[in-house]
Amino acid sequence: MSGYFDALETRSDDARADAIATALPEQVARAKALPGYAGALDGVEAAAIRDRAALARLPVLRKSDLGKAQAAHAPFGGFTTKPATEFSHVFQSPGPIYEPSSNDPDWWRMGRFLHACGIGKGDIVQNCFGYHLTPAGMIFESGARAVGAAVLPAGTGQTELQVTAARDVGTTAYAGTPDYLKIILDKADEMGVTLAITKAAVGGGALFPSLRQHYAERGITCLQCYATADLGNIAYESGALEGMIVDEGVIVEIVTPGTGDPVAEGEVGEVVVTTLNPDYPLIRFATGDLSAVLSGASPCGRTNMRIKGWMGRADQTTKIKGMFVRPEQVAALVARHDEVAKARVIATRQGEQDAMTVQMESPGGDADAYAASVVATLKLKGAVEIVPPGSLPKDGLVIEDQRSYD
Repeated sequence: MSGYFDALETRSDDARADAIATALPEQVARAKALPGYAGALDGVEAAAIRDRAALARLPVLRKSDLGKAQAAHAPFGGFTTKPATEFSHVFQSPGPIYEPSSNDPDWWRMGRFLHACGIGKGDIVQNCFGYHLTPAGMIFESGARAVGAAVLPAGTGQTELQVTAARDVGTTAYAGTPDYLKIILDKADEMGVTLAITKAAVGGGALFPSLRQHYAERGITCLQCYATADLGNIAYESGALEGMIVDEGVIVEIVTPGTGDPVAEGEVGEVVVTTLNPDYPLIRFATGDLSAVLSGASPCGRTNMRIKGWMGRADQTTKIKGMFVRPEQVAALVARHDEVAKARVIATRQGEQDAMTVQMESPGGDADAYAASVVATLKLKGAVEIVPPGSLPKDGLVIEDQRSYD
C-alpha cells in the first residue's frame, strides 16, 4: 500500500487554495438554487466566495434549521440537489433528521481515513457500526470499498457470534466505536480464541489514551476519525498521532460559539464545516462540537489543516433562575457594545438560589450600563465584572456552569 490515498493529501497550500477557489463558488451557487437556502443566501454573489475569509461572511446553518426545514419539506428540507428517489439510501438520525446516501464511490469520503489506518486490499473489516436507520455502518462500508477491503457487516451485539465470525472469516481489521473492540477482545479471551485483528478504525466516541495503549499492547494499531451523519468524514488521524487532518472534501472553520465569527488560530471554538459534495451542499454547517486549529503540517507529510480533535460541545445553553441562556444571546450582548471584545456568563449558587455573573472584556465602561444591557439581552439580572481585554480564557466557553449537581 502506498503512503497516501491520493495526491490531494500532499499538495501545496497554494494548490489547495486554487482548488477551493474553483470548487467553493460552484458549491455556493448550487446552494443558492435550493429551496432550503431560500432567503439565507439572498444577495450573495457566489463567484465572490472563493476562500475562508469570504465564506465567513455567510450565515451559519444549524442542525435545528435542518429539522425545521425537513418538517416542512420532507425528507431533506430542500437541501439536496436531487430528489430522495435518486439517492441509494435514506437514513434517520435522532431528532429525527433524515440524511441521504449514494452508492457513488466513496461518497462519504471515508476511504482516506481507512487508508491512513493501513486498511486495504487483502483485509477483511469487521464493521461493528449500525446498519439500521443510522448511516454509520454504510459510511464505513463505503470507505472499505474505496480501499479494496472486504467487509463483514457485523453491527453491534451478539458478542460471542462476533468472535466466532471474526475467527472463521479471518477478520484483520475492526471498524466501530472505540470501546466495543475491547468487549470483543475480552470475549475472545474468555472463549480461548485468538483473533487476527491488527488494525482498528474507530469513531463515534472518545478514544482515551489508555484504551489506545491497551490495543497497542495487543498488536492493534487504532486510529480515530471525526465524522457526522450529515457531513461524512471531516478529519482523521494518521500514524503521526498529532492532531486530526482535515479531509480534502470539506472546508473547516473554527468560530466563536453562538456566532459565525472565526477565532484566532489555536483558540477553541465551534467546528463549522462546508462540504463540497455536489449532491448535498451544506454551507457553514455548525456541528455543535468544539475544537481548535493545530498549527503546522502533520509529520506524516499530509499538508491540510489540522484540528486538535473533539474538545467538548459548543451548545452551552444553560438554565439560570428558570430561564435558558444561550450562546447566541451572549454574542448579541457583545455586539451591543463596540468596546467589548468578549463576554462570559458564569452560573453559580448563592445559598439556595441561582446567581449569574457576566464578565465583559473592556478597557473601561459603565458597569451599570452593561448591567442594563445584560437584562435587555439575557432577560436576567446579574452581577457585571469588567475585566481587561484578553484576560478571559480562550477555551471556547461563553457560558460556564459552576454549580455542583452532586
